[in-house]
Amino acid sequence: MIRPLNRLSNRSTLRAVAAAAAALWLAGCAVGPDYVRPAMETPAAFKETGDWKPAEPQDAHPKGDWWAIYQDPTLGELMTQVNINNQNIKLAEANYRQAQAVASQARAAFFPTVGASAGVTRSNSRSASTGVSGGGAGISNNYSLAANASWELDLWGSVRRSVEAGEAGAQASEAQLANARLSAQALLAENYFDLRVTDAQKALLDRTVEAYAQTLKLTQNRYAVGVAQRSDVIQAQTQLQSAQAEAIDIEVTRAQLEHAIALLVGRAPAAFSLPPAPLRVALPTPPVSLPSQLLERRPDIAAAERQVASANARIGVARAAFFPTLSLSASGGFQSSSFANWLTLPNRIWSLGPALAATLFDGGLRRAQTDAAVAAYDAQVAAYRQTVLSAFQGVEDNLAALNYLGREAAVQNDAVQSAQEAAQLILNQYRAGTVSFINVITAQTTAFTAERTALQILGRQFTANVLLVTALGGGWHAGEAPPANSGVPTPPAPASGAGAAGRDAG
Repeated sequence: MIRPLNRLSNRSTLRAVAAAAAALWLAGCAVGPDYVRPAMETPAAFKETGDWKPAEPQDAHPKGDWWAIYQDPTLGELMTQVNINNQNIKLAEANYRQAQAVASQARAAFFPTVGASAGVTRSNSRSASTGVSGGGAGISNNYSLAANASWELDLWGSVRRSVEAGEAGAQASEAQLANARLSAQALLAENYFDLRVTDAQKALLDRTVEAYAQTLKLTQNRYAVGVAQRSDVIQAQTQLQSAQAEAIDIEVTRAQLEHAIALLVGRAPAAFSLPPAPLRVALPTPPVSLPSQLLERRPDIAAAERQVASANARIGVARAAFFPTLSLSASGGFQSSSFANWLTLPNRIWSLGPALAATLFDGGLRRAQTDAAVAAYDAQVAAYRQTVLSAFQGVEDNLAALNYLGREAAVQNDAVQSAQEAAQLILNQYRAGTVSFINVITAQTTAFTAERTALQILGRQFTANVLLVTALGGGWHAGEAPPANSGVPTPPAPASGAGAAGRDAG
C-alpha cells in the first residue's frame, strides 16, 4: 500500500509543478511584436563637411548653456528668463507630467483592486395575499459591512504592453520638452542677433545721414559762390531725405524684434525693452567633431523614436483583446438584520472564485482595432525616418550656409573698402571741380549699399550659426570650439578617423 501512495503523491506533485510552470509561462506571455528600432540608412559622410560616424543615441546627455559660445552676457540673461517664463516650455512641461501620470495609470493595472462598503437599509415587505403589511411586522432593518478585492491576471501581456506604451510615451514627451526648450532658445538667439544687426544698420544709417548732411552743406556752399548748380543742391537734399526715411523705417523692424523677444521671455511687450548696443560678438567656428558627436543629441529624433516604440506596444494591446481574460475576485464581511448582532461570527459572509470571460463575436471590432494599431505604427516609423532625414538636411543646409556666407562676407568686406575709398576720392574730385555731383551720389550710394549688404550677410551668418546649433540638438560648449579670430567663419575641416560602424541615427 505504500508504493501506490507514493506513486499517487508523485503524480500529484508533477501535476502541481506542471500547473505552476504553465501559470508562469502564461504570466510571461505577451502577444504582439517585440520592439526593434526601425532601420535607417545613414550616409557615410556629410556632403558639406568631412566623414562622420553613425550616431549613437545620447539625447539624454546634458547640452549645457550652448549660447555661451557667443560670449554675450545680455543673451545669457535673456536665456535664463526663457527657461523660466516661456509659456511654450511650460506647456511642454505640463504635457510631460501628464504623460508620466498616464504611464503610472497603466502600471496600476498590475495590482488588484481592493474596496470596502457599508450600508444600512430599512424596508417594508407586504403580504402577497392582502397587499398590506401586518401591523409593522413587515418592516425590517438590514446592516451590511463588506470588503472586496478583484484582480485580472495579465495572461497575454495586455497590461505589460500598455505600460510599455505609457513609458515610451512619457519618454517621448520628455524629449518634446527638451525640443521645445531648444526651439525657444534658438528662436530667442535668432531674434537677438537680428536685433543687434538692426542696431548696426541703424548706426550705419545715422552715420550716412550725417555724411549726406555734410554733402548737402558742401553743395549749398558751392552753389552760394556760383560753382555748383541748383540741381546739385536738390539731388543732395533728396539723398539726405531718403536716408532719413530709411533710418525711421528700420525702427519698425527693431520694435517688432523687441516685441518678439519679450514674448519669448514671457513678458508683455509694453513691459520689456532692450536698449541699442553694438554687435561685438564674433561668430564661433564649428568644431571638427560636429557630425560624429552632436547629431545624435537631437531631441526631436528621440521623441519620434519613442513614439514608434509606443505605437509598437499598442499593437500588443490590441492583439491581447482576442484572448480570454481571467479574473480573481474575493469578498467578505458581515450582514445582519440586528444591529446588536451585526458584527458577530454567525453573520459573516464571504465569496471567492475565478471568472473567465471571452468575446465570441464583435462584428470585426478587434480586427479593426489591430489594423488601426499597425497602421499607426507604420505612420510613426515613417515620421521617425522623415525626422532623421530632416535632421541631415538641417545640418547640411547650415554647414553650406556658413561655408558660402563666410566666403561671400570676405568678398563683400573687400567691396566695402573699395566703395568707401572710391566715394572719398570722387568727393575730393567734386570739391576740385573735376567731376559732376551725380558721380558723388553714385559713389556714396554704392558705398552705403555695400556696407548695408555686408551687415545683412553678417545677420545671415548668425542665423545660420544658430540654426546649426538647433540642427545639432543643442550645440556645443565654448571649450570645444577653437577661438574665433574674426567675424568670418572658416569651413570645418574633415573629421579624421570617423568610421562607418555604429547604430542608426537617433
